[in-house]
Amino acid sequence: MKSVAVYCGSSAGTNPAYVAQAQALGAALVAQDLTLVYGGGRVGLMGTIADAVLAAGGKVVGVIPGFLDDKELAHKGCTELHVVETMHERKLLMADRADAFIAMPGGYGTLEELFEVLTWGQLGLHQKPVGLLNVAGYYDHLLLALDRMRDDQLLRTENRAQLLQDASPAGLLAQLAAYRPPQVEKWLNPSTT
Repeated sequence: MKSVAVYCGSSAGTNPAYVAQAQALGAALVAQDLTLVYGGGRVGLMGTIADAVLAAGGKVVGVIPGFLDDKELAHKGCTELHVVETMHERKLLMADRADAFIAMPGGYGTLEELFEVLTWGQLGLHQKPVGLLNVAGYYDHLLLALDRMRDDQLLRTENRAQLLQDASPAGLLAQLAAYRPPQVEKWLNPSTT
């Protein structure tokens, strides 16, 4: 594992723990010589983690669509800043450049990115680890919803286990480094339809 994509809010939110943990995750990435791959913004939790990595001497790869760059939201201090045409290109380039994925607190965009890479893993399009930095219990209710999907047999146990989670950056990074992808057969096959 050499690089980690972090999905998080373009807002800082109301809980000071979100900013503190973004800073802690940035420091932990640099301590383990991991490159940050993120959405390229200079605001909110996105800007906080990028600033933390850069302040500690680490590498930051930002990927931002042109319409956001035009609004002067791009972080011009990134080690590499890629300006792409669309959100789809952004997500694809981030996924290509990352060896693992972390979702911190965020909104719709964070969840959309998280579930896309989880789905890609479920479909066998990648075998990279995916985790939640569950700051101050932010994702507790989401984890319960995923457990309900598993319990109602709408999500395989092996696929539910693909989403790692921890409240601390060090704990989550250790889980990502130790991750071994499950060997799961297709949910449906010709004999079951």
